[in-house]
Amino acid sequence: MTTNLLPTIYILSDSVGETGESLLRAAASQFPFERLDIRRMPYIHSTEEIDEWVQEAHDHQAAIAYTLVQPNLKSYLEIKAKEKDVLCLDVMGPTLEFLHTITDLKPKNEPGLIRKLDNAYFRRVEAIEFSVRYDDGKEPRGMLKADLVLLGISRTSKTPLSMYLANRGLKVANLPLVPEVPPPPELFQVHRENLIGLTIDISNLNNIRRERLVSMGLDSDSSYAQDLRIQEELEYAQGLFRRLRCPVINVSNRAIEETAGKIWQIYWGTHKPMD
Repeated sequence: MTTNLLPTIYILSDSVGETGESLLRAAASQFPFERLDIRRMPYIHSTEEIDEWVQEAHDHQAAIAYTLVQPNLKSYLEIKAKEKDVLCLDVMGPTLEFLHTITDLKPKNEPGLIRKLDNAYFRRVEAIEFSVRYDDGKEPRGMLKADLVLLGISRTSKTPLSMYLANRGLKVANLPLVPEVPPPPELFQVHRENLIGLTIDISNLNNIRRERLVSMGLDSDSSYAQDLRIQEELEYAQGLFRRLRCPVINVSNRAIEETAGKIWQIYWGTHKPMD
């Protein structure tokens, strides 16, 4: 199969141009192009900018795709592109016209609305990526950038709570506490309002750890699941919580959603609610 190099396409947008680029790349995936050379020209708000980019497209034998929604700029671009013999595609227009036809409603013609609608979505994605990156004490510096840092000994639901809260837009780091491993110095730089300690009853944790060992094909009588060891770890964690002066939540017999709800109450008590 022969591949071809597609000429450069300039995307002119009165927002960031993501919509136009995504559509073009999706369409280009159906063709045997070697590559697709797309160059975004975002935040077009004047006819002077259109003059500049149409001239550049003409000089470089490039094409233009646009997602301009302001009628005056759309009309001006179409006229100038025709004058310069530059191939020009209205990416947004046909869809707007289609929706107008089936709904009999007029479009708002306001740039950037999709980004406003998607802010919450992008915030969740960013929070999830953050929480994965800084899970289980990885890269302690992440604690300084987190909205919340969850602290607790092994099997106190730190990771599932981090993911649950990240899905609601919070950047969460978590740190496992082990008596033999000193906490990283970054922990003591985190504001105590951003710290939550997690604890659990000995009997509950004993059962959880035994089940965990069995699921891994290991001896359920390991010291990891012994009451004496668990008590040692819990006392160490409680001492650290007192030192940090952070709130503590007992996760015994609580669903993840219930514990997360209590964490949100604490967070909202010291921070402004998120949009």
